[in-house]
Amino acid sequence: MDRFRDPVELARVLGDALSGTGALYRQLAAALAGAVSDGALVAGDRLPSERDLARALHVSRATVVAAYDELRGRGVLESRQGSGSRIAAPADREPAAVTRRLRRGLSAATVRRFDDAPDGLISMRYALEPGDPRISSALADVVEEDLPSLLDEVGYLPRGLPALRQALADHHTGLGLPTSAEQVLVTTGTHQALALVSQLLLERGATVAVESPSWPGCFDTFSAVGARMVGVPTDEEGLRVDRLREMLVAEQVAALFVMPSFHNPTGTLMSARRRAEVARAAAEHGVPVVEDLAYATALTHDGPLPPPVAASASAGGRVLTAGSLSKTLWAGLRLGWVRASEQDVEELARLKAHADMGTPLLDQAVAARLVPDLAALAADRTAVARDRLAHAGALLRTHLPDWSWQAPAGGTALWIRLPGYDAGILAQVALRHGVEVTPGRETDPTGAWDDHLRLPFTFEPDLMTEVVRRLAAAVADLRRP
Repeated sequence: MDRFRDPVELARVLGDALSGTGALYRQLAAALAGAVSDGALVAGDRLPSERDLARALHVSRATVVAAYDELRGRGVLESRQGSGSRIAAPADREPAAVTRRLRRGLSAATVRRFDDAPDGLISMRYALEPGDPRISSALADVVEEDLPSLLDEVGYLPRGLPALRQALADHHTGLGLPTSAEQVLVTTGTHQALALVSQLLLERGATVAVESPSWPGCFDTFSAVGARMVGVPTDEEGLRVDRLREMLVAEQVAALFVMPSFHNPTGTLMSARRRAEVARAAAEHGVPVVEDLAYATALTHDGPLPPPVAASASAGGRVLTAGSLSKTLWAGLRLGWVRASEQDVEELARLKAHADMGTPLLDQAVAARLVPDLAALAADRTAVARDRLAHAGALLRTHLPDWSWQAPAGGTALWIRLPGYDAGILAQVALRHGVEVTPGRETDPTGAWDDHLRLPFTFEPDLMTEVVRRLAAAVADLRRP
């Protein structure tokens, strides 16, 4: 398999390989060998030419030549006349197929960064904020008032704590989607919600339609069950239904994944009319819709939101709605959910029981006290988000005036178009200046968005100022002959 013939793709896998100390060629050789040992590169993967990889990494060709030579000496790399350089067969057994896919996935760098961020690196791969202080009050109330009854529970509730399921049902009803507690499954974050839905809906080899661009994590989640993704273009109202209908005729699509409220990475808010059209088109072709509302409360937006796609589903339509508290309250409160038909919730509960027997009850009890005030909690962050969006925009217009973007309707990031250079190459240079960004190719592997990058704007002002300073220095370095 020639997965890594593309030099910018290989540069992405190597991450911050060249931001350490010592000879560059040795850093590069060590990074390539590490990618082999952890499964990101496997036997038979063909590496780019020395010249192409040097261009992608913004280093000299001699650096890549020396690194390849060292790897040949270690037996990691083998080269044949006319067929280039490939990863040599390993001495031990390769990891399982699903493990390989996840290690090679588009969001793997984000996962690694949670554990091993180098000193001084500012990672813009995620937009995390401190927890809402009201979590402390809710936790104190749980300990004082709820703990005795919780301790009487058996502890295993795969569907979720009844009080939280009811609170989430009331929340969805308030969004214009009438819901009963029996239609709610509590999960350990949106990631698990989508993983369970993938197991429910998808067989190996199935096709999933996704917005283009889309969230890198969904690619990895669907790939982990052996599915393939096909992209549907978007416009200012969201997913283009005309192109969706074309795809549903041309492809046997097993599921459609959408982020209608403040789409990641573009920040688009899908209109109510477009949501109804998406639901109708999917129902006509018997395709389940998975809607991710994780960003629905990440606001810079004025006014009420359109009802979820599920609210437009006809009697024959099948829509599963996922949500999360991470963007509103705290990423450390790992609470997500799926709202679906009672039959789907029953099946998902079986999968949930097999995965972990249930999300921790103390976390759920805290969430049950906060969900009824979710709209007010989100509104409190809106003013701060708007100020930080304005601050980030002013910085970029001053220091990187040829970058362009549309102000997002909501969410946490800017979707920026770069003027004539590849975001993947810029990402490599930026790492050497101590800042990490998400290039557009990670949001759509087809290459349609290689000149875009995702840049969160919710960081506190001093940190955002430093980020833009470092990015401007990286751009100057990139443009230097």
